[in-house]
Amino acid sequence: MDPLLVLLATPLAGGFFLWALGERDSAPEVNCAFSFATFVAAAWITEEVVSGGPITGFQEQFFVDPLNVFLVSLTAFVAFTTSLFSRPYMRTERDKGRMTPGRLRLYHSMYQVFTFTMLLALTTNNLGILWVAMEAATLATVLLVSVYRTAASLEAAWKYFILCGVGIAQALFGTILLYFAAERVLGAEGNALLWTHLNMVKGQLEPAIMSLAFVFLLVGYGTKVGLVPLHNWLPDAHAEGPTPISAVLSGLLLNVALYSVIRCKVLADGALASRFASNMMMGFGLLSIVVAAFFLSRQRDIKRMFAYSSIEHMGFVTFAFGMGGPIANFAGLLHMTVHSLVKSAIFFAVGHAAQKAGTQVMEDIRGLLRVSPRVGWGLMIGTLAILGMPPFGVFASEFLILTTAMREHPWATPILLLALGVAFAAIFSRVQPMVFGESTLKPLPYQPALAPVFIHLGLGLLLGLYIPPYLAAWYQQAAKLLG
Repeated sequence: MDPLLVLLATPLAGGFFLWALGERDSAPEVNCAFSFATFVAAAWITEEVVSGGPITGFQEQFFVDPLNVFLVSLTAFVAFTTSLFSRPYMRTERDKGRMTPGRLRLYHSMYQVFTFTMLLALTTNNLGILWVAMEAATLATVLLVSVYRTAASLEAAWKYFILCGVGIAQALFGTILLYFAAERVLGAEGNALLWTHLNMVKGQLEPAIMSLAFVFLLVGYGTKVGLVPLHNWLPDAHAEGPTPISAVLSGLLLNVALYSVIRCKVLADGALASRFASNMMMGFGLLSIVVAAFFLSRQRDIKRMFAYSSIEHMGFVTFAFGMGGPIANFAGLLHMTVHSLVKSAIFFAVGHAAQKAGTQVMEDIRGLLRVSPRVGWGLMIGTLAILGMPPFGVFASEFLILTTAMREHPWATPILLLALGVAFAAIFSRVQPMVFGESTLKPLPYQPALAPVFIHLGLGLLLGLYIPPYLAAWYQQAAKLLG
């Protein structure tokens, strides 16, 4: 049996199955089961790539190498742990009257479809299918963000749809320009959008067309990454959608969109033989870091605050890939991994805290250690980890990015350090009273499902202290593919 077929068919079948049965009481468990099966398929395909090298399938329409296979594994893992968190969380939302049986059916089915679209985008070798997968991910996310059917959630969903729709249209135009450049070299036989074929002839692609194509692709897919000034949809979508969706948006979708950009950057670098694409990514990354850091201090909603934190961190990763080279690329891949793990853990803890307090306004959430010590410690440890405190993995990746910037682009180092300092002060000053402050709320009568929180934080800690040799070799291979 083809592992690629199993990987893609499992969440797609889960979407159809849960659309039929998603309003039953057993739907959360079925959602977890399909997510676990997808994770097993991802582990299977990872073992195939690690032991036998890159694989292709379906007449070269799909391609998995060390770069995308680690993102496939990360996506499947976080999707599975988020489904575990989602099970008690969404039942509580139902008991509070925020979710009806019909909305639960929509939520569970679209969760699986959303997972499918991300895996499709990661594994396809065809840049046209990549665009289709990103558009499908947009449509699935719109339905998930608007699932509460409140005025605020509908507004957030429409903003997301309009802004990302405009962005994805730019990406389509960039893809057409890329095909126009490739057809002159590869002909019109149908291989002109296959990344593996383009990579072999990237030095022969027309530089003027490729530079214009990369601008549209960066702006288009950069909208999905949340790069400033294309970021306005992201804080609203995080704040108004269900917390499990906030976790997978920050932890997974932003990675997939950035993966699309760096695949295109490899082609642009080969065609242009200059730092045009790198400089554009560095510029957008640096702008995102600075703007997001200063917007953090103005937030009152806890999910909006951590949404701006995601913009800041994706700016760091974009800046790292813009610098390029073995160390910066390695650091960018490591940062994508630890940010996904830690940020999703934070949203898990935030979800329980907001459910107990009945609000997402930070001034009204106090004394989490008294209400639920595990939620409080989960939020505090996650906050310290995402702020780059040693020995967590975020510290290791940020240290590598900063030291590379000091050596190769010293002008950017003060800007990066200033943004890090502002972000640390803004987030820590808000989270500390939420965890340690006084509260009149009664302790939770039950123990919330926080195993995913501490599993993610434990992995984030491990990657700061020790990267297993096979994982380090994996990152190095992926970094080498990026040039």
